[in-house]
Amino acid sequence: MTDNVQAPENATPFRYTAKLADTIESAWQDRWEERGTFNADNPVGALAGPAASKEKFFLLDMFPYPSGKGLHVGHPLGYIATDVVARFTRMTGKNVLYTMGYDAFGLPAEQYAVQTGQHPRISTEANIANMRRQLRRLGLSHDPRRSLATIDVDYVRWTQWIFLQIFNSWFDPTAPRRDGRGLGAARPVSELEAKLASGEVEVPGGRSWEDLTAGERADVVDSFRLAYVSSAPVNWCPGLGTVLANEEVTSEGRSERGNYPVFKRNLRQWMMRITAYGDRLAEDLDTVDWPEKVKSMQRNWIGRSEGANVTFAVEGLAETAGSADGATQQPAAELTVYTTRPDTLFGATFMVVAPEHPLLGGLLGASQAEDAAALTVPVSWPEGTREAWKAGHATPREAVAAYRAYAAAATEAERTDEGRTKTGVFTGLWGVNPVNGKRVPVFVADYVLMGYGTGAIMAVPAHDDRDYAFAHVYDLDLVQTIGPADDPHGIDLSEVAYTGDGVAVDSANEEISLDGKSKDEAKAAMIAWLEDKGYGRGAVTYRLRDWLFSRQRYWGEPFPVVWDEDGHVHALPESMLPVELPEVTDYSPRSYDPDDATSSPEPPLGKAEEWVNVTLDLGEGPKTYRRETNTMPQWAGSCWYEMRYIDPTDDAELVAPANEAYWMGPRPQTGNTSGGTDLYVGGVEHAVLHLLYSRFWHKVLFDLGVVSSSEPYHKLFNQGYVQAYAYTDSRGQYVPADEVEGDETAGFTWKGEPVTREYGKMGKSLKNIVTPDDMYEAYGADTFRVYEMSMGPLDQDRPWDTRAVAGAQRFLQRLWRNVVDESTGETTVVDAPADEATRRLVAKTIVGVREDYEAMRLNTAIAKLIVLNNHLTGLQSVPREAVEALALMTAPVAPHIAEEIWNRLGHTESLAHEAFPVVEDESLLAAEKVTCVVQVKGKVRDRLEVDPGISEAELEKLALAAPGVVRALEGKGVRKVIVRAPKLVSVVPE
Repeated sequence: MTDNVQAPENATPFRYTAKLADTIESAWQDRWEERGTFNADNPVGALAGPAASKEKFFLLDMFPYPSGKGLHVGHPLGYIATDVVARFTRMTGKNVLYTMGYDAFGLPAEQYAVQTGQHPRISTEANIANMRRQLRRLGLSHDPRRSLATIDVDYVRWTQWIFLQIFNSWFDPTAPRRDGRGLGAARPVSELEAKLASGEVEVPGGRSWEDLTAGERADVVDSFRLAYVSSAPVNWCPGLGTVLANEEVTSEGRSERGNYPVFKRNLRQWMMRITAYGDRLAEDLDTVDWPEKVKSMQRNWIGRSEGANVTFAVEGLAETAGSADGATQQPAAELTVYTTRPDTLFGATFMVVAPEHPLLGGLLGASQAEDAAALTVPVSWPEGTREAWKAGHATPREAVAAYRAYAAAATEAERTDEGRTKTGVFTGLWGVNPVNGKRVPVFVADYVLMGYGTGAIMAVPAHDDRDYAFAHVYDLDLVQTIGPADDPHGIDLSEVAYTGDGVAVDSANEEISLDGKSKDEAKAAMIAWLEDKGYGRGAVTYRLRDWLFSRQRYWGEPFPVVWDEDGHVHALPESMLPVELPEVTDYSPRSYDPDDATSSPEPPLGKAEEWVNVTLDLGEGPKTYRRETNTMPQWAGSCWYEMRYIDPTDDAELVAPANEAYWMGPRPQTGNTSGGTDLYVGGVEHAVLHLLYSRFWHKVLFDLGVVSSSEPYHKLFNQGYVQAYAYTDSRGQYVPADEVEGDETAGFTWKGEPVTREYGKMGKSLKNIVTPDDMYEAYGADTFRVYEMSMGPLDQDRPWDTRAVAGAQRFLQRLWRNVVDESTGETTVVDAPADEATRRLVAKTIVGVREDYEAMRLNTAIAKLIVLNNHLTGLQSVPREAVEALALMTAPVAPHIAEEIWNRLGHTESLAHEAFPVVEDESLLAAEKVTCVVQVKGKVRDRLEVDPGISEAELEKLALAAPGVVRALEGKGVRKVIVRAPKLVSVVPE
């Protein structure tokens, strides 16, 4: 390619303006696309090529959602950074896989469809097209052949295929892991069936596998699957018409999207058994290169704790529990609690169960009266029940039913708020403490949740602040079981609980004594005793709960399963994939009152009767089945997109093994033993949801042999946010920032009214958006890129100031003038050798910029480029050797102008794959000498040529040995030496 970009018509000087930048940038973007400049080669398949013989580098941006609003200048911050890394890494000789896809199933598109009646695919594809345009104009060096969207039919097919792999698997705790890091891995359910038949795995309930009917066997297998259906407490959001995963609910108990109230309901939903991977998800964080903050967030969310499940006998249960149709059921006579402190069991003086606990009837009733009829608690208060325990109710059933109704209306955040007074009521039931036979009252309280542990706790109020406060309200006993080692009984429980460390006290029966033991010793001894006596066993539990994996929406991936007339679920064969969404005319769920906790979800797909009810032959002849009317959550498609980037055209496999191993396989020689992408860049807001879900899916596929890496993302980098000024009026409402007038001195106004200025994360809610299109038009893409990368360290938030963009533009204008005559457009560089100072500065810049690019210190890399550029600007003529190196070093951050300069310097090929500059003459990096003046009694006696970095001690030694100093001292001693390295030494003789 020898043709230069021509100046825009009528632009007679060739000055680097936004208009010229637009011409240059658009032309180079077309050329890159035409020539496949950034295509990455695979080892095998349709995208195979010779570059796969090189060392690979897989670079990934977090999957964006294509918003209808398009991008604002905060969005490309990470994208520009990854493009700089991609371009630099190509110049180091590596094969770089870098592309962009779109997480395109989402609630906003569906809500828009509900409002307008337009199919969500139409608006989503329009949003993708707009975003692709904006990103292309930014000059990102993506491989366009690998771009995809989660709504693509072939992508949906493979998402459904992955679901089937998970559905057809169970977690075998005895199976060795492929990475050799212990036991516990996903295995096909066919292996489970063999183990159930042989007795190696016990059939729940103790029945024989041979005695079960086909339907019963199916139910047993389903109970072990990694993807299963469960009636469990879920987060029901009437305002969105769907249920939400725990991670989609804010700490205030509202939906992350839309800020609607969220309620706990017991509903039938698809779940993913992510808790089976709790240990691996926590332990394997040691194998990845992630920020410690993100690792801590994941470990805290997983919340692994070790303790014991302890079984208490229960007294006072009603003999039968009635129901609306007159049927009866026999209630359980035992209550199992989970405790992290079995060493304090002798101090348990009451128990608490969750309002949803099966002991009380399980599901919260539709009405208080129906609830009371189903309860297993006594009809009348037991003898000795204290007035405080009754909470003003005439019977236990009335008390419990009323309390359960109260709890049903509370959010999880309200129930678990540590600052709230803990309330509860006595159930009329008594537990029997297995270590001492003492009867302890059983309360129901909303701060206990069914999703954690067993949904029941034993309370030791002497040593727990929350239990202490509860015991104080209800006048319950305090029994000390821990005390300081030096004075075990020397504590005062009259005001507060004792929560410090120490040794066990008053914790003995005829068979076991914990007295004097440390916490760990006492825990181990108590667990061993419980297991020996059959009263309990050691257990591990997690704050993490199984992943709620279904949504009551139209716009999502359909589940590749059907239900038969007996209520059993069947996986569809691969030949029937993908299952596509039916065409409907109404995308809305039932209308809900956002504050109505008693409403129930009704998926829009339920209205498509012809699609829902189908006749299929699944191997037993044609039968009638019913499709699942829930759809998968948006997270499904974003859990695995990096793998499809590798092999986007493969119809036979999710990803060809050779391609997956090349791009994501472990590389022990580099310290990467888990494999995964080489660099993943995105916001820290995804530390729990996306990253945890993706790791879980990936580990299942690793266990099943689909992928060779045990982790999807080896190195993670979290970029900061772009902040911008926002303005609020007298009501506290945000007003459009671009319509505000004034300054710091005169104040700010909007439509004549005073407004208050603040800094906030750029976004539509604060009405302070600046778009990339604005920047392209006013300055060009390269200027925008340079400004964003020079604003500060990439991992820190940074304030946006449009006025400051001009500084980045001046840098590029000076770079352009160093090569191009603005009047004629001719190249002005000279072929004469550069002077010594220039050559030294170029060498120093090459080393410094390379180090900065490698460490993603992009702002300091740009600062070094500016220093070199300014130096060249001050020369009488600019030497080719210096400006070519500068163009190559500038290319990652400002690729269009660098390409144009490179082309004008006579090079016919793109610089995208040119080698990044290296310093061939190492002597240029040697420190330059500086002159050090040496004084004796204030008079200059000698001068030394020394290195700039010389130490004070070394400089003093050289100064005292200098001939002029020796002569001046005339054999006298030295009283004092003042050293100001490297330029001055002052000697004071005796």
